Amino acid sequence: MARIALVTAENASPEVLEIYEKTLRGKPGNSQKALAHRPEMLKNFLPFYASVGRSLDRKLYELIYIRVSLINGCHYCTQHHVASSKRVGLTAEDWTALKAGNYSRYSEKERVALTYIEKLTRTPHDVNDADFVSLKKEFSDPEIVDLHLLTGLANLTNRFTDPLGLEVEFPEEQI
Repeated sequence: MARIALVTAENASPEVLEIYEKTLRGKPGNSQKALAHRPEMLKNFLPFYASVGRSLDRKLYELIYIRVSLINGCHYCTQHHVASSKRVGLTAEDWTALKAGNYSRYSEKERVALTYIEKLTRTPHDVNDADFVSLKKEFSDPEIVDLHLLTGLANLTNRFTDPLGLEVEFPEEQI
């Protein structure tokens, strides 16, 4: 159960209601309903969120978001990205492999990214020049920026959703 009140359409300000209807097509999730307590943040966060990771393949985007969320133990974000990962062809076997930290089923580029973002999530101060040797073989500088921002965004949302007690809005998958 959410630890704060969620801003529903019935109790939303006109500014928030407009975001719910136009940007979120009348279907705000619980994270947006929590963020709606700060309408200016909601308004600015949504386009930022949508822009992060767009230089990356969508499958890789989902692999990264799920892995970071699993490392952090964020149930809400894991469930949301498991659901969206189905659209790019990820399966229960992929989710199980990600949970175990077993990247052998993925391409070299995906393995490099997953290995790097795991280090970036767990021990960011240990990232060094040697880590960039393999990254630069597989990724352009704009893609490396996106890897960092996507990892940071996942960490941010992981620390926002579960600690606030936000519940998943749809039937959950077992991993």
